[in-house]
Amino acid sequence: MDPFTMVVTGVGAAAAVVAAPAVLAAAGFTAGGIAAGSIASSMMSAAAVANGGGVVAGSVVAVLQSAGAAGISVAGQAAVGAVGAALGAAASMACNSTVEGIFGLNTNYSQTH
Repeated sequence: MDPFTMVVTGVGAAAAVVAAPAVLAAAGFTAGGIAAGSIASSMMSAAAVANGGGVVAGSVVAVLQSAGAAGISVAGQAAVGAVGAALGAAASMACNSTVEGIFGLNTNYSQTH
């Protein structure tokens, strides 16, 4: 893995962990409950209709509401960080391929010249 990809992978992991609480709140999963008229309320409504009037414990809506109310657990942060790292690495590799293709540059640092 080239140095640029390594850096972007780390940045992606850190950014995902830092942004996750704000993303949850923006979607409507807040400390005070699910915000009216939000994406979260639409998800909760759909889950309740699908399950005969209630939200099942352990469902996506229940887990996201728990994270919004109490914060993301360490295991949850690790999972979010792993997803952010994977997205960062994929974006970096795509950029490397694009740069090489457009400019004819060799960004493969593992090869000696």
